[in-house]
Amino acid sequence: MPPTLTLPQKDGTLAPYTLSGRAPVMPPPGPIRSRIPYAAVHVVADPLANVHPALETRLDWDATLAYRRHVWSLGLAVAEAMDTAQRGMGLDWGRSVAEARTMSGAVLASGAGTDHLEPGPRVTLSDVETAHEEQCDVIESVGGRIILMASRALAACARGADDYGKVYGRILSQAREPVIIHWLGDMFDPALRGYWGAVSLLDQRREIAMRRRFPPGVRMYSGDDFDYPTTIRGDAHGHSDALLGIFDVIAPAASAALHALDRGDVVGFDAILAPTLPLSRHVFGDPTRFYKTGVVFAAYLNGHQAHFRMVGGLESARPVVHLAQQFVLMDQAGLLADPDQAVERMRRVLAVAGVV
Repeated sequence: MPPTLTLPQKDGTLAPYTLSGRAPVMPPPGPIRSRIPYAAVHVVADPLANVHPALETRLDWDATLAYRRHVWSLGLAVAEAMDTAQRGMGLDWGRSVAEARTMSGAVLASGAGTDHLEPGPRVTLSDVETAHEEQCDVIESVGGRIILMASRALAACARGADDYGKVYGRILSQAREPVIIHWLGDMFDPALRGYWGAVSLLDQRREIAMRRRFPPGVRMYSGDDFDYPTTIRGDAHGHSDALLGIFDVIAPAASAALHALDRGDVVGFDAILAPTLPLSRHVFGDPTRFYKTGVVFAAYLNGHQAHFRMVGGLESARPVVHLAQQFVLMDQAGLLADPDQAVERMRRVLAVAGVV
């Protein structure tokens, strides 16, 4: 019999939940060929570091790099130093680049932003360009690939489309290799309100319309954690690749689904990803910027780290009711690698919240 545990409900009550008994999703080995799938991955805090969690950062590098190896082993690429990795809080690009070289077929790209430049009334477009160049230079100096991040400083000082064009044109003209241009909406970071005007590629129609305008050789990497299966599956006019934070949480399912797509099994692709969509929408639910709590919670449930502690103390950013519902959705999607272990760890989290 599948185990049962008592979970808190949205109405403040407690109710028993019996696990579905669904077998964990197990992807086949080998590379993924039909799409380029990046998982924007999290970092693991050092839980025993004697630092103030809201002011200082210390990472558990062994666990952080081990998770990247896990993602690579599933055939997924790693997007490093993205929002999922709590940018600006202790990440070193070079370690992941060096680690990627130790695994055959490992693909890594790293976020380059301007988070070391504090937005303010005296910040100019030239300052933004210089800040972007500094991070791009660091990544390229260690042999990394660039994901050009949205800039808070540019959002604050740009006065129109020409300003964006000037900054991006200069940075792209200097890059040694093709760059992934990344956009993060204001639901993830309120300081990016108005970035690139009113465009939101979380509107699936706009993503598809923009994708169809791309010249040959330019790829669209879907970042829509609310509705990714449709854009990745594609249509007669093309498809999107992926750069998704939810791929950290659903890595085995993402790999299995994309392997199905490699075989031309669109029905299988849809069947694997369908139950992950309610999970993703829950993890990225309002306020969306706290989705990182759910990402690390999933890694804890699945044994990828021994604790549920986060950089900045963000393990407390979601209520226990939210975490309990995530547990249920992960179970229903076949994303509890070891259900007995996950139940025991869920009970520990519940006990801290006073649910016994």
